[in-house]
Amino acid sequence: MVNMLNTSNYNLQESLAQFISDITTAPLVAIPLFGVINYFLKEPNFYLITFLSILFAGLLPIIIFLFWAKTKKIELDFPKKEDRAYPLLMVIITYFVGVIVLYAVHAPSIVIVLMFCYFSNTLVVLLISNYWKISIHSLGVAGPSASLIYVFGGIGLFFALIIPLVMWSRIYLKRHTLIQVTVGALLGFFLTWIQLSLLVPLL
Repeated sequence: MVNMLNTSNYNLQESLAQFISDITTAPLVAIPLFGVINYFLKEPNFYLITFLSILFAGLLPIIIFLFWAKTKKIELDFPKKEDRAYPLLMVIITYFVGVIVLYAVHAPSIVIVLMFCYFSNTLVVLLISNYWKISIHSLGVAGPSASLIYVFGGIGLFFALIIPLVMWSRIYLKRHTLIQVTVGALLGFFLTWIQLSLLVPLL
């Protein structure tokens, strides 16, 4: 009986960890992030800017990751750092094009800079991944947390509450160590905050 309870508890925790991991990939998080920020900015071109933001930060990266994982017959979260290089490079290009397009359509400065953060932060991840398996999941939720706090103040802290859950899920699934998820979260938060603070006033 005890073994059955332990097994059931383990399966529940594993399912929860996998669910958290699945719904907090960086491109998926980007979709509601840009949607919420654009909505509260109340821009006249809300639909166009939101569509372009979600296209370049969310939909195209998802398609790239799915295509690459299927082509190479590997897991979608790329458990080996060696599998990250090419899909990350393609996504980096997508983010950069997104920055140019958003600038061209006169998107709000916060939206342009946030897309630039996705570009620059992913570039940093790519460089680090050549030597060490930093947690993209942790970075991918900590960066948006910083942007929501930057835009909405204390209310944005509610989103930041999911960071420990994401860190736990990646450790529980044995995808990362504590140091890898911690560095990912810290790097994502502070890189995003610094870039927003420096670049938004310039646009």
